[in-house]
Amino acid sequence: MPHQLTGRPEGPLSATDKALPPQADGLTAEQFLATAPRLSSLATPLLTLSEPAIAANVETLAAWSSDHGIALSPHGKTTMSPVLWRRQLEAGAHSITVANYPQLRVAVAAGVRRIQVANDLVDPAALRWLTEAVDTDPELEVMVWADSLESVAVLRDHFTGSRPLTVLAELGGAHGRTGARSVEVAVAIGRALAEAGNLRLGGVAGYEGALAHDPTPEAVAAVDAFLRRMAATHQALLDAGSYPADGEIVLTAGGSAYFDRVAAVLAPLAFDRVRVVIRSGAYVIHDSGFYTAMTPFARTDDGATYHLTPAMTAWARVVSRPEPGLALLDVGKRDVSFDEGMPTVLGVAAQLGAPRRELEGAQVTAVNDQHAFVQLPAEADLAVGEVAALGLSHPCTALDKWRTIPVLADDSDDPVVADLLTTYF
Repeated sequence: MPHQLTGRPEGPLSATDKALPPQADGLTAEQFLATAPRLSSLATPLLTLSEPAIAANVETLAAWSSDHGIALSPHGKTTMSPVLWRRQLEAGAHSITVANYPQLRVAVAAGVRRIQVANDLVDPAALRWLTEAVDTDPELEVMVWADSLESVAVLRDHFTGSRPLTVLAELGGAHGRTGARSVEVAVAIGRALAEAGNLRLGGVAGYEGALAHDPTPEAVAAVDAFLRRMAATHQALLDAGSYPADGEIVLTAGGSAYFDRVAAVLAPLAFDRVRVVIRSGAYVIHDSGFYTAMTPFARTDDGATYHLTPAMTAWARVVSRPEPGLALLDVGKRDVSFDEGMPTVLGVAAQLGAPRRELEGAQVTAVNDQHAFVQLPAEADLAVGEVAALGLSHPCTALDKWRTIPVLADDSDDPVVADLLTTYF
């Protein structure tokens, strides 16, 4: 299939691109960028990305993965940005991961040729489309997951491609998300996949992040126990001769919080055609909250060598000081993430592009649809019309609120807008 998606907005820009000023209306992205707009050209509410931070983060996890003998299949659902996916692939990524059928279609339309769907794909319409897609493009490789014998049956009955579909047996855990709840069931799924003529058992998958949510020793121990169960599932399938005689076998786990544990527990199993693959996605943007605390680089010795940098900043204007100790900003749930922690105040300035100053003691306590509530010390120097730079937590639920995102060339006070990133959520 030909490439149909680009990294920039297609067609003329308009008032529907909420991140852009009226000067962009009617221009193409290239024409607007040729005017050398700066941060000060824009208006609030606003989300921007840092080009230097993105470039450094892509390089960092590519290097870490290579140094630890594992492969990286970045989870594309974090950004839904084909241009960033291509940068990750060019840096050595094994494949791109997506979460569902709509995201799979975006990845195929963007020209990605090796894709992992980290989910059960049991919609007959989706499987009919996938059949046509792989038959049309012999270079397209798609892996999907199955966590039950029922899932295997749906795949077997509705995928009718001319070559077998690679499926990974998914292991889960009690009170987690999807995934077989025992090694025995996961092994049975693997054997059923091996026996289906139009399916190919491609390995074992799991998501440890559903079983732990903090960096405590207890959480890490739970992750390690789960990964050992994944290893046992793989070994049982290997001993039973369930894997095909040729082709790659994938063991995949690892979001953006515990990928170091995947390297510690599963990487020793990689040999010959067995490949261990992590699926970290948030790392490319990183954040100023949840992942800053959770990344292995913050809690292991690897932090001395590897470092991730927050690449997203929200900008919001003070629209009201209705009472002492309170400021209202023109940014809310429609603009910023809030599910893994409130935004943090990085600094304030007279206007976008002006030098920032610190505002000690300022804390965002709540957001509603269009406003953020900032608690301030009584003596805080903050006036209506001034602009706050906000650090956000969890890029997965920040980028999905913006169709077009300005990418800033550097981290100066008033950087040039180097690019416009389009998302396809």
